[in-house]
Amino acid sequence: MSNEIMSLDNLNYDVMAKAMGMANEASSSDKKSTLSRLRIHHSPVMGQEMIKNKMMNVEVVSGGMYKLEPGDGSVYYSSEVKIRPYMQRFMYKRFIKGNEQRPNSYVKSVMNDNLNVDLKDTAGTFNCGKPAGYISDFKALPEKMQDLIKQIKRVRAIFGVVEMVDPVDASGNPVTVPPTPFIWEIDNRDAFKIVGEVFTRLAKHRRLPLQHYFTAKTDPQALPNGNVFYLPTVTVDLLNSLDVSDVEKNNFVDFMAWISNYNTYVTNAWNDNALKDDDDVDVDTVNDFIDIDMEDVA
Repeated sequence: MSNEIMSLDNLNYDVMAKAMGMANEASSSDKKSTLSRLRIHHSPVMGQEMIKNKMMNVEVVSGGMYKLEPGDGSVYYSSEVKIRPYMQRFMYKRFIKGNEQRPNSYVKSVMNDNLNVDLKDTAGTFNCGKPAGYISDFKALPEKMQDLIKQIKRVRAIFGVVEMVDPVDASGNPVTVPPTPFIWEIDNRDAFKIVGEVFTRLAKHRRLPLQHYFTAKTDPQALPNGNVFYLPTVTVDLLNSLDVSDVEKNNFVDFMAWISNYNTYVTNAWNDNALKDDDDVDVDTVNDFIDIDMEDVA
């Protein structure tokens, strides 16, 4: 071991942690996500209200609201959000319906800055089972493979800080929600494209996402059965460029660390399951990083 004297003003955590005997203290077993989850909530939230001396079911939160889940049990909704995006990543995911032996779960791949490479996943396969390369004749594939590919979704994961406009809680009561670091996993095909167009616009103007705000609302879309789902509508303010302070720099480092930890978890799961069958995947491990919202898979 080197006895070289090291100054305490060295801000490199890895170096200082090693010097202070903390290098092995970060437990790899702590895989829980600490980021708030942002998504579009398609169904109204119902509550009860006394009407003419009778307790009635009423809609307390409309469908099509943005839903923020900090992870502490609280839930907030707002029809409009203001997002300061830091970065985007891409991944694959596949929903697996549960049975009497195991709950609903997802297979998810590592995150990458593009989808042009094979990505390891939690099931010990690549791309959640999707074959590598371009499929020129989908119908020529075995029916079982066709069904599998249809289950696999591309995901655009957005990391940033969100400000909710006029937020309410699950009872419809006005609340105050501070700007919150979040992850938004976008797997709907149209929503994937809509949000991607905003990033493409930034790239054409040679602007970084962190320098601008996105304003996001939702647009209702009718289904043939009469139900409604919602797509995001996103605009970006290119006229005003935001400053980057130490707060943003620290947030950026935290996001990068979160992605690194997540990818390490997926890679470890891949190593554990690469020689196993799909049915042997450790669902408890998978769910440590993955939350299941049945509205997303309905």
